[in-house]
Amino acid sequence: MQMNPTPWSVDALQDAWQLATRLHDGQEYGGPNEGEQIEYINHIGSVVFEIFAALAQTPGMEAHLALHCAVLHDVLEDTPHTYAQLHAQFGQAIADGVQALTKDESIVGKSEKMIDSLARIRQQPHEVWAVKLADRICNLYAPPFYWGDDRKHAYIAEAQLILQELQAGNAYLAQRLATKIEEYRRFLG
Repeated sequence: MQMNPTPWSVDALQDAWQLATRLHDGQEYGGPNEGEQIEYINHIGSVVFEIFAALAQTPGMEAHLALHCAVLHDVLEDTPHTYAQLHAQFGQAIADGVQALTKDESIVGKSEKMIDSLARIRQQPHEVWAVKLADRICNLYAPPFYWGDDRKHAYIAEAQLILQELQAGNAYLAQRLATKIEEYRRFLG
């Protein structure tokens, strides 16, 4: 689905970044070293960096949508912020993209939630697909120190599913994800 490019501005992106920073304040995730906790906003920034790199490699990519969805991609899933609030602040395209990137908690089963989310992402513009690819790339840098091999194997399988379903969304990010999946195997015992 191709869209007319919307100009993006640093000021508009700052509004999204400030909101994400406030909403994710105090959230942390486990780092690769025992006992290490990393501020969640670090993950958000990493996804944004991947999208900036993809924009440089992908002519015609809608920067406004991709960058805003990257900054806000976990707001609905991990904070009390609502779709209606996102829609009012950033418009329908961004709110719809973030909602597609959000797992439906009414669905039972981790894999069923992922399959549903991927189906909804595939109904969005390719920029939203790119954010999901970028999100998983960032999650494959190093597993949390407390993950065992079973969890790592499951995460690789899930990453392969994401790649299979969304690789047509952005060739550059698809190749990066394929590489990260292979590199992640070094963490297996």
